[in-house]
Amino acid sequence: HVQLVESGGGSVQSGGSLRLSCTADDLTVTLNTLAWFRQAPGKEREGVADIVTHGSTRYTDSVKGRFYISKDNAKNTWYLQVNSLKPDDTAVYYCAAGNGWRLIPSAYSIWGQGTQVTVS
Repeated sequence: HVQLVESGGGSVQSGGSLRLSCTADDLTVTLNTLAWFRQAPGKEREGVADIVTHGSTRYTDSVKGRFYISKDNAKNTWYLQVNSLKPDDTAVYYCAAGNGWRLIPSAYSIWGQGTQVTVS
């Protein structure tokens, strides 16, 4: 049983864009900080962005100005819009929900299955 269902990955050229989506139950979305992480081959899982219940957002420096996190409570969904993609953005992207006290994996308890983003 997958707790969070994510989609939207794909293969794009440098400079391209994608929108990743993650869907959960209504309580998960409304009560938790919601986040996106990514993990490239041979690297640790990295926090990309999060959004708290009141809407404030946070981004890791490498994606500021290019990536945008948002949520739609009515659809029980949150998104990561990824723009101006670079080869270094290639990774499996995971959505997550949890207390979000820090943008680190241990602060999140509910995870999606991952979606591959490949930039060439």
